[in-house]
Amino acid sequence: MSASHGKPASPFKQPKAVWAVAFACVISFMGIGLVDPILPALAESLDASPSQVSLLFSSYLIVTAVAMLFVGWVSSRIGAKRTLVTGLAVIVVFAALAGATDSINGIVGFRAGWGLGNALFIATSLAVIVASASGGFGGAIILYETALGLGIAVGPLLGGELGAISWRGPFFGVAVLMAIALTATLAFVPRSPKPPRPTSPVAPLKALRHRGLLTMGIMALLYNWGFFTMLGYAPYPMQLGAHELGLVFTGWGLLVAAFSVFFAPRLQARFGTAPVLYANLLGLAVVMSVIAAGVTTPKVVIVAVVVSGAFIGINNTLTTQAVMLVSPVERPVASSAYGFLRFIGGGLAPYVAGKLADATDLGVPFYVAAGAFLVAIPVLASGHRLVRAAEQDTGEGESVQPAAPVLTRVGPAAAADGPPLVVAVGSHGDAAAVVDAAAGLARDAGSPLEIVHVHQTAVVDEQAADTESEARARAAVTAHLDRLSARGIPAGGQVLSSVGDHAAAGRVLARYAEEVGATTVAVGRSPHGSLVQFGEGSLTSALTHTAPCTVILLDPDTPPRPLTPSTLTTLRTE
Repeated sequence: MSASHGKPASPFKQPKAVWAVAFACVISFMGIGLVDPILPALAESLDASPSQVSLLFSSYLIVTAVAMLFVGWVSSRIGAKRTLVTGLAVIVVFAALAGATDSINGIVGFRAGWGLGNALFIATSLAVIVASASGGFGGAIILYETALGLGIAVGPLLGGELGAISWRGPFFGVAVLMAIALTATLAFVPRSPKPPRPTSPVAPLKALRHRGLLTMGIMALLYNWGFFTMLGYAPYPMQLGAHELGLVFTGWGLLVAAFSVFFAPRLQARFGTAPVLYANLLGLAVVMSVIAAGVTTPKVVIVAVVVSGAFIGINNTLTTQAVMLVSPVERPVASSAYGFLRFIGGGLAPYVAGKLADATDLGVPFYVAAGAFLVAIPVLASGHRLVRAAEQDTGEGESVQPAAPVLTRVGPAAAADGPPLVVAVGSHGDAAAVVDAAAGLARDAGSPLEIVHVHQTAVVDEQAADTESEARARAAVTAHLDRLSARGIPAGGQVLSSVGDHAAAGRVLARYAEEVGATTVAVGRSPHGSLVQFGEGSLTSALTHTAPCTVILLDPDTPPRPLTPSTLTTLRTE
């Protein structure tokens, strides 16, 4: 939340380790749409039916689903780097074998091996980037989001270009690029320590006994059923070549990335997680119905598929966040359990869709997909109370760890000589400068200082990772308190923990400021940049709109700047 001299730290000034894994992430995200442009060419070249080709998705996703149950156990025993390297190596080998085979059954089998590598990689990539980043998590998350956008958007385009040469091109392309990423990871990513406590291989299955996690998991299964039906079968009625299909799915990917990163948080902040998901699932059902009804009209299918990218981007981010909100278990375990169910849905859907298309016509699988999206709505509604309670921190539900933003005291409270000045900072390298500047203001006003360290769980697309450990967050507060104590400045400290929803954290901070009668709340510059920090759905924006006291932007070398709704608009463009 801070940067020295009023200038946000560049998110692209990162160690080589971060760049190595980010590059691998781009290639991994490319795989989402890489094979779509070559599906019709595969069917024609290998004399296979669409239902046979659909098994490329089924084998890949079902193996990924089952492997998700064990990746936490593997990572807890060999460490994140070895897990990451193993996943990359497996992808390289099986992608190359898929490109070298001459039969559809061979490709289906090798895609299954690719799915194993994918599970090992996606389970650790975000955590490794966050752990390796310099200057805190902010820049790392921006880099990860950039990799997400590039991979999803460029994957279909690259697949279309390589597929226009040969259907083998995308497979060999992935093998070569992942081999480069593997080499860079081995060279630059440091060995990561093992977790202090190994994860049980049955922990994800046991976690599904909890109603909230099971409900969100079933909803994700239904959502992925519809999503992968579209991804696996929409290319056929478009009647396009590999190059043109690549362009269509590039447009789709751009919307997925944009709505996942930029629009989903703002919609969530304004309407809440569950209401946005209800509307989104309904929108997806309508889109799938349009594809089904217009399956004989290529232009209708093309437009509907591209439009679906907006709904899919929103759903990917908010579904994961809903899981993290209601989860009563550790987040890695929750992610594995949730990943198992959602990938099972994605894996079974193309197989069933193929059988339905063979027995009826190509429109039926899309009507079934629309039905899956509609059924997901009452499933989500059955867990609405849990999601709402977690967002509002009412204490309902079965969570055993904080889900909604919560403040935790570190050390003794400051002597209550008057209303405090509150300063909110993150885990960035220049947070101390912002705290010291706030301490000067508090001293001049004769007020005690209350330091709030914001400890966030990052949620990007369908992955979540703690941006720092709880111990590290508490240690950061303790370091601030010790430094101020040595200078005779009274101060107290707290950690504000939140999952993904920055606006909710801002509202909790505003409510705390009201409870203690704070005169001022100060925030520093964010390394995310002005547009993100001052845009709707951000912590700073929510704090400014709801705090009953003055909110200021504190740059160590410039005068404090009061924040109001009008100044937020101005600051977004600076």
